[in-house]
Amino acid sequence: MRRILIDMQVDEPRLAQLKSLPGMMVDLVTPEDLAHELPPELVEEAEYFFGTLPPTNFSLMRKLRWMQVASAGYSQLFGLGFVERGIRATNARGCFDIPIAEWNAAMMVNLARDMRQMMRNQDAGIWDRGARFQREIRGLTVGLWGYGGIGRETARVSKAMGMQVHVLSRNGVEPVKDVYCVPGTGDAAGLLPDRVFLKGQELEFLSGLDFLILAMPLTPTTEGIVGERELRALRPSAYVLNPSRGPLIRQEALLAALRGGWIAGAAIDTHYQYPLPPEHPLWQFPNVILTPHISGSSLSPHFRERTWSIFLENVRRIEAGEPLLNELTQAQLSGG
Repeated sequence: MRRILIDMQVDEPRLAQLKSLPGMMVDLVTPEDLAHELPPELVEEAEYFFGTLPPTNFSLMRKLRWMQVASAGYSQLFGLGFVERGIRATNARGCFDIPIAEWNAAMMVNLARDMRQMMRNQDAGIWDRGARFQREIRGLTVGLWGYGGIGRETARVSKAMGMQVHVLSRNGVEPVKDVYCVPGTGDAAGLLPDRVFLKGQELEFLSGLDFLILAMPLTPTTEGIVGERELRALRPSAYVLNPSRGPLIRQEALLAALRGGWIAGAAIDTHYQYPLPPEHPLWQFPNVILTPHISGSSLSPHFRERTWSIFLENVRRIEAGEPLLNELTQAQLSGG
């Protein structure tokens, strides 16, 4: 009998499918917003775990063989000894590709047409038909730093809008398999980029962009990856979008770039503090769009069905001895 512990909102149809599988004993707990302690008697027996965060009494999970996290990011697993203990882990890559790619597209259009100023004009009853409100993004170049699921779906959407797509990826762009993807989305074959840049070509990549979009996870090696050097390499007419994680960009460098006009503006969905305090200087820039980490979250309308679909398929695969969807490598679990 396989013991499965689930710390997630329930998707009833897929839970029924899970329970119909032979040899499965499913324990459900009521999920909370933050990491919390789970009943020790359940934690100690769990072989498979499905949740966003490991429980605070994770050390009791001595029988754990595999964990499915309900997020694309996986930094919550660092330092827990997954590699040393031989515990496999998979993430929710692919669940947020569509909403975050749509946020990216919306922010590019909004920044290019200065929608913030148009809304201020509306509030003030000002009739201004200036040329800056009439720009097109067709023909402009978007740069994706990272080419996972979010980057690939953003590339597909951007190409549909007539943009040039440049990609910076330390391993180049290759076809992917055993990765969850909503049918009809993404770029599994890796054929969409117009140019691909490799590690060591960062400045060349940045110098040719109209939009820089960060599409990588936060790890010890990517924290602060964008600093003064990188922001100064951008054109003064370029915009920066960060739907990934706030600390990928060094905060003081971003503030300096906005104050000094090194870049034209930014759209920021992930932040340095949660919630971002009202006195934070980022609120004050007229050329910055701030959103409260909503580009893709557990409140997205398809989040539950997609994460449960990944989990259910992975239960089938692990029992059959097949490759798992979205499996994290030892290097990733070690923070590489």
